[in-house]
Amino acid sequence: MVPARCPGPCAILALVLLVGCRVAFCIGQNDTEPIVLEGKCLVVCDSNPSSDGGVTSSLGISVRSAGAKVAFSAVRGTNHEPSEMSNTSMTIYFDQVLVNIGNHFDLKASVFLAPRRGIYSFSFHVVKVYNRQTIQVNLLQNDYPVISAFAGDQDVTREAASNGVLLMVEREDRVSLKLERGTLMGGWKYSTFSGFLVFPL
Repeated sequence: MVPARCPGPCAILALVLLVGCRVAFCIGQNDTEPIVLEGKCLVVCDSNPSSDGGVTSSLGISVRSAGAKVAFSAVRGTNHEPSEMSNTSMTIYFDQVLVNIGNHFDLKASVFLAPRRGIYSFSFHVVKVYNRQTIQVNLLQNDYPVISAFAGDQDVTREAASNGVLLMVEREDRVSLKLERGTLMGGWKYSTFSGFLVFPL
């Protein structure tokens, strides 16, 4: 095992923490790089550590949980809106989750609740079923429209409205899809909503 390059007290505390986590680790090239672990924790030796998502000490050690992995992907497996949709909120509902790492996507509400501050990637692909209609879909962050997608070819059936974005998201921010215009009548598993944490801040 390579010896830690942290200051003496930092190294001692890091070893204590590592024993509790029962993991192996490797050391970065300098005192400020994170020590990437293969188990449950991440130890960072830094004079100004971030307090988000970790336990910090006066010695500059931040211990982060491996639960920082966040990803979801949902689909519409039915050709009709759920009965709960009253057409007032115009939230686009999904009825099947393919991936929900961390369980931060609420399927019933079809809303993603961010567990921590960071840069997230979101994308959606929503399909209309009938021609002679126009739909506009917004991706909302805390009920504020961030990006939109539009499908309005009057001669095309099952036309898609798609878009994607990177967003800075705060802890407990809500991200969802809203049908801003038109009538979304279908899905048949062509309509999807996905997102994941790129990196925490």
